[in-house]
Amino acid sequence: MIDIFADRCQGFCDGINRRDFLRVGALTTFGLTMGDALRARAYGAAVEGKAQSVILLWMSGGPSHMDTWDPKPDAPEAYRGPAKAISTNVTGMQINEHLPLLARQADKYSIVRGMTHPSADHVMAQHSVLTGHMPDKVLDGDRVITRDDRSSGVIYPSWGAVVAREKRFTGTLPPYVTVPIPPAWYGESAGFLGERFKPFSVGCNSDSQKGYVVLAPPIGFGSSVESNRRALEKFARQLEVEDTFEAVDTFCMQAFGQTLGKGRNAFDMSEEPDEVRDRYGRTTFGQSCILARRLVENHVPFVTVTKGGWDTHYRNYNNMTVLNPDLDRGFSALLEDLHQRGLLDTTIVVCAGEFGRTPRILTNPRWYGGRHHFPDVFSIVVAGGGFRGGQVVGSSDAKASSVRDRPCYPWDLAASVYKLLGIDYNKPLPHPRHRNAYVTPLKLGVESGGLLTEIM
Repeated sequence: MIDIFADRCQGFCDGINRRDFLRVGALTTFGLTMGDALRARAYGAAVEGKAQSVILLWMSGGPSHMDTWDPKPDAPEAYRGPAKAISTNVTGMQINEHLPLLARQADKYSIVRGMTHPSADHVMAQHSVLTGHMPDKVLDGDRVITRDDRSSGVIYPSWGAVVAREKRFTGTLPPYVTVPIPPAWYGESAGFLGERFKPFSVGCNSDSQKGYVVLAPPIGFGSSVESNRRALEKFARQLEVEDTFEAVDTFCMQAFGQTLGKGRNAFDMSEEPDEVRDRYGRTTFGQSCILARRLVENHVPFVTVTKGGWDTHYRNYNNMTVLNPDLDRGFSALLEDLHQRGLLDTTIVVCAGEFGRTPRILTNPRWYGGRHHFPDVFSIVVAGGGFRGGQVVGSSDAKASSVRDRPCYPWDLAASVYKLLGIDYNKPLPHPRHRNAYVTPLKLGVESGGLLTEIM
């Protein structure tokens, strides 16, 4: 992609030519061009399901399951930690005391407490949960993903990429959006499906009072978003009068118009009342949850909201007293808003991380009460879109150290989401190494606890 407004870019200054325009694509500096998004939308087939959209709240780093969704009030203090368990509005369901707002919304979501997979490595674990696949190199006996593997075929497409490929969309925005940035590793990529199914990443304004920007200035742009908007509009007027662009890529032209058009209003946080923005929390996560709701209202079918900081090797409890309240405000407000607006029936909300944390607290001076990576058992939350609320699926043992009953693997979770979206989770995928690859690996006979039929 070229910098069309850079001083070094003679194409814009002298009248950009068709080849350069095609290289520019949709004139955006984010991972997915709008042109690619439109191609992805046109590529997909119409699919009907109970759910029309997914909001994934991605807790990057791996939240402690004992300090969120699976408290063990009867476990020894060396395991349970100082936080208490509190009751929810669902009889018998308890969660961490620092999630009081979510405790009042428990009838809208279900907790899956038997999540499990084999990898304690961030990259491997994120790939597994966000794609519903173990990487090919695990199958080959090599348990490490390297940076070179992104183009070598071992990276499977994320849920969002599959949704972008398989469903047809009628909105004016990209089908797959990440807010405010993609997760740090490779699980949110399009993998071997290719560039056109990558997520469109939204840049967060450093001032959470102002919200988000779609056209963040890259190298060569001015420092003002408004000045860049005027430059884009001037360029659009130039396109309108030059017949040399008649043969230009249709998708790029449509995308250019949409970038300047009404689709951009979805990102205008000034339309939200102060009381709503306060209820979500004036934090990056809280405001990202509002944006996710606005995008779903504008028919975006897959939105990922990333909240980092959960890799709590050091002072786990101290960190959780900050992380949990932020999650509590944003997630609870999102559920309430979706419900009140009639969107929860058609919008799946998943709150998950790549694994849990070690049940026994590390008390030595190096860690000061930290918890390490722990994939053996952890918890995720699902709501809406056909998932029934007020349920607990599966359980861990008395110290939250292993699955006691009803395991759920990442591919079980992915297949359940796809089924509610009306996507065939056994559909073949075009693997570049000609492996037998499917939307999920269930057809290949992987170990499975089954779809989440108890709550579907």
